[in-house]
Amino acid sequence: MNSLSVTHQTLSAEVKTYRVEDIARILDIGRSSAYNLVREGHFKTVRIGTAIRISRKSFDEWLEAQTN
Repeated sequence: MNSLSVTHQTLSAEVKTYRVEDIARILDIGRSSAYNLVREGHFKTVRIGTAIRISRKSFDEWLEAQTN
């Protein structure tokens, strides 16, 4: 499966965390905007070295709250 064709639902079923690039793709926004959302503390994150991983659960809850 081509990583560019991965949908939010497919991604959600397979992983417990998202990369910043994943949330940018899900939200159809740029990487800088996605990093801003992370910096603003909208989701639970963990740093692994220089990598940032976003809790899938906290992101999905935040997204659901935005669409209600």
